Amino acid sequence: MRVGVDRDRCCGAGNCVVTAPEVFDQDDEDGLVLLRRTEPPADAVDRVRLAVELCPAGAISVAPRPEPGHSSTPVPEASATP
Repeated sequence: MRVGVDRDRCCGAGNCVVTAPEVFDQDDEDGLVLLRRTEPPADAVDRVRLAVELCPAGAISVAPRPEPGHSSTPVPEASATP
């Protein structure tokens, strides 16, 4: 799993920090989310998913972690030529 945050959407509620402190933190100056780890440890995955659900601003996103040797950017499909 890869975690992303959108500080522009964050409202500083802090639910993510309480739920998964090993992954999220809050900025001391503005109270907005700080991402401590983009790839959470296996024992924190369920808590990160809960943090996504609890975020009132929808500022947290998760995506599957790319498998080793695979590109994270999609490869366009080849088009058939007549």
